[in-house]
Amino acid sequence: MNIYVSNLSFNVNDEDLKEFFTPFGDVASARIITDKLSGKSRGFGFVEMSDDEASKKAIAELDGATVDGRSLKVMEARPKEDRPARTGDNFSRNRW
Repeated sequence: MNIYVSNLSFNVNDEDLKEFFTPFGDVASARIITDKLSGKSRGFGFVEMSDDEASKKAIAELDGATVDGRSLKVMEARPKEDRPARTGDNFSRNRW
């Protein structure tokens, strides 16, 4: 199961995220999403666990948990939605 984790401290890295979920079962991957330009954390990430029961338990236990003074939001990840491509035309249409 793919798990979405948000409201993460900007100090949390991939290994920290993996450690949060390891007590609940085998973590296949853990990844913090970073800004493409700065490389800094965007405050959310994804964890992949192979066992659905372990995933559900981790979600139940970690949702609302406080880490580095922040209350985590943990839920099953939804599939990425298809979005229209950005063309840059929006800027020219919104001129004064």
